[in-house]
Amino acid sequence: LMNSMLMKIVFLDAYTNNPGDIDFGPLSSLGDVDIYERTATEELADRVQDVEILIVNKFVIGKTEIELMPQLKYVIVAATGYNNVHIDDCRGAGIHVSNIRGYSTEAVTQHVFALILALINRVTYYDQEVKKGRWSRNPDFCFYDHSITHLADKTLGLIGWGSIAKRVASVASAFGMKIIIHSRSMDGALPEGMSWVGKETIFEQADIISLHCPLSDDTKEIINRTHLKMMKPTSLVINTGRGGLVNENDLFYALDHGLIAGAGLDVMTQEPPHVTNPLMYHTKAIITPHIAWASQPARRKLLDGVCDCIKSYQAGQILNQLT
Repeated sequence: LMNSMLMKIVFLDAYTNNPGDIDFGPLSSLGDVDIYERTATEELADRVQDVEILIVNKFVIGKTEIELMPQLKYVIVAATGYNNVHIDDCRGAGIHVSNIRGYSTEAVTQHVFALILALINRVTYYDQEVKKGRWSRNPDFCFYDHSITHLADKTLGLIGWGSIAKRVASVASAFGMKIIIHSRSMDGALPEGMSWVGKETIFEQADIISLHCPLSDDTKEIINRTHLKMMKPTSLVINTGRGGLVNENDLFYALDHGLIAGAGLDVMTQEPPHVTNPLMYHTKAIITPHIAWASQPARRKLLDGVCDCIKSYQAGQILNQLT
């Protein structure tokens, strides 16, 4: 066992994981720990001297950064997605890398349905109309400006079949939805009311497409003009995965030209998005600022996962190894 109290541990960008509503005590007790809300590139060298374990959320770690940290042995990504860490560079330097998995399943599932229901029931729109006094002036006991539909009997298309997609599917089943799934490996029995389909079929048949696949060469911009043209004009696209899964110009065109009815996005290609990105202002899009993962219980579970990785490393084992 290593002398953990002398071990230098640095968290470079902790603010989004913990803006102050959870306790960092369990992490602070694991060694000589420095926690920074954010780190600018020019601050890095001063903060990582003697660091053995580095924790990052979105801070980029590549060859240049590694060269500043001669003592670095272990990088923990405080997230599931790890495209900000250059795995090959770490492997080449003999540095272990781990990510944290499974902490946000309930949070993301809840957000998927928050986006779907916001689009279908237009809760924000009607709330604003009521606050403008429109209901009070109304000659009838109610008013509605759009045909409200049901999730029951609609077809949900899931691209990807990891733990979040499975949980989304179980909630969709409770709503009475039919579920079709397209994934990299499409084998194994599925629960009743669910079936594997090819890529074209999922776009042709789904009333709602929800993206739950990793961003890779195969899935990059899987939401594009070709696939959007296959979709029903009443259909919706939901993205709580990665912004790069969507070609934003093509999606804007599809919303503008009635190829689909709406989109609910929690992620964008560039984050934060540029103020001139027209998709952010489209009336048929609902956009939230990458918060699907960020429920308080999920962030607590994430911190527990980081602590488990450190404890395992101190005991001579690597959890969730990526290198």
